[in-house]
Amino acid sequence: MRKLDHNQALVLFSGGQDSSITLLWALDRFENVETIGFEYGQRHAIELDARRAVRREISRAYPDWAGKLGPDHLIDARGLKEIGETAMTAEQEISIGADGFPTTFVPGRNLVFLTLASGLAYRRGIGVLVGGMCETDFSGYPDCREAVLDAQMQANRLGMDCDIRLETPLMHLTKGASWRFAEDIAGQQGVALVNEHSHTCYRGVRAEHHDWGYGCGECPACELRAKGWVDYQSA
Repeated sequence: MRKLDHNQALVLFSGGQDSSITLLWALDRFENVETIGFEYGQRHAIELDARRAVRREISRAYPDWAGKLGPDHLIDARGLKEIGETAMTAEQEISIGADGFPTTFVPGRNLVFLTLASGLAYRRGIGVLVGGMCETDFSGYPDCREAVLDAQMQANRLGMDCDIRLETPLMHLTKGASWRFAEDIAGQQGVALVNEHSHTCYRGVRAEHHDWGYGCGECPACELRAKGWVDYQSA
């Protein structure tokens, strides 16, 4: 079995609230942190700009962490769109589909992301993947569940014969608790940074800033983020 460096982490980083908080956590915990993002034809491609902004602002605000923040890797995963369009990759109504899942569900997305990230980590000798997946306050995607992610990572370890592991620090936190988590790690400055520069809205709307950040205020991602902010402020 190939031994990887567990003092180094690769963060699955979309530029959204959860992955931005997760990046703060990783920088506080590991000696070296790289990020990986995926372009898959997402309707809210503005999140790719948010990725650059969050990384830039973290480096400015936290000089000690800037020295830990390594390269960013953007991977072409547009094959996910070719499999079949969803409300995440096309101008379709965001609703609950006949299968009971939101129409923003991209089948297999997190499984593909974990496999691609594991492959990159293997090549770079990085022992820990870090993801912002959560099964507490989430949109109902089955590939966000801890049991699914554990099974995929077991397959990746066997298939690559290496000791890579996955950390999901937000898995059992509500959205409100995740804001508190960010404050505990990076103070009010960290909360303000994530609020201002991360992007969550499925529709890619960034014209209006609400108390909880930018977004349309109507899609499921905005509703979750807004509710979490209210819970955080009232705690």
